[in-house]
Amino acid sequence: MRNDSDFVPYVVELARSLGAVRSRAMFGGHGIYLDTAMFGLVADGQLYLKVDEEAKSVFAAAGSHPFVYRDGKRRPIEMSYWLAPPHCLDDWEGLEPWARLALAAVKRSRARKKSGAKGR
Repeated sequence: MRNDSDFVPYVVELARSLGAVRSRAMFGGHGIYLDTAMFGLVADGQLYLKVDEEAKSVFAAAGSHPFVYRDGKRRPIEMSYWLAPPHCLDDWEGLEPWARLALAAVKRSRARKKSGAKGR
């Protein structure tokens, strides 16, 4: 397992081709942002990327799985972030299509919220 304190700056640097990518510590992990869009989550040394119903099938086909945490009653809570395929962390060319899928999912989610449609 990677150490988040080393891995987070690596992910931010890897994604810099997208623009002003930054990280922010939150809930024991780190959010990965482009401007105000949180498109990634680093937790336990792993990168998870934002998905919606449209992107989920692409991640599932790559063998990915969702980030799941346990609430105060130890119930599993599935988040809308799925594990980035390991090969995509080697270089920008590997990460780019996955990061763009995640950013598109953020954009669609915001559009649904803005229109008042339910995204769940």
